Amino acid sequence: MVQWILKGIEKFQKEVFPRHRARFEALATRQSPKLLLITCADSRIDPNLVTQTHPGDLFLVRNAGNLVPPDAAAGSEAATIEYGIRVLGIRDVVVCGHTDCGAMKSLLQRGTLEELPAVRRWLETAAPALRVLERRGLAPDDPDALRAVTEENVLVQLDHLRAHPAVAAANVRLYGCMYEISTGTFLAHDPARGAFVPLPEAGLDREE
Repeated sequence: MVQWILKGIEKFQKEVFPRHRARFEALATRQSPKLLLITCADSRIDPNLVTQTHPGDLFLVRNAGNLVPPDAAAGSEAATIEYGIRVLGIRDVVVCGHTDCGAMKSLLQRGTLEELPAVRRWLETAAPALRVLERRGLAPDDPDALRAVTEENVLVQLDHLRAHPAVAAANVRLYGCMYEISTGTFLAHDPARGAFVPLPEAGLDREE
């Protein structure tokens, strides 16, 4: 294992864990997360850091492109969503995209993915997001295309979530968000306006 990881583990064991021993002891045999967060596997996204939450607060699904495959019969995403809602009783679910998303860049350039067949197949889950290009009159190489497709992808994955049996059978609140890496800004989808707006303006309690 790389040396800097070993040093980090050592620091956690010697300095961090002792300060939070009571929390970890409480979490040793049970969990009760408040939120299911579906976000990207991008290394620049640290869910606990950007939400200022602690171990045990978030139930996470992370993958390339923050995708929710529409087939709820199989796959780790479907199983995690089902477990979070039916077993852990989570009632708030967030799909969070982010700026400069590599998965969305690849979606816009699917013709260049011959050497990445698994990535190409995976991104079919996000393919409906490309509809926004025609709707807005954008070409794939347009400067605004990446942001438009990234935001649309969040909405596509929310649609997939609504069709998930566990979500459909429960009183689950769904939210769509965008994280801007360069500024630390969060935007949320306001269904009343049909746009991503700053969190204080988003009317999050209206999203269903």
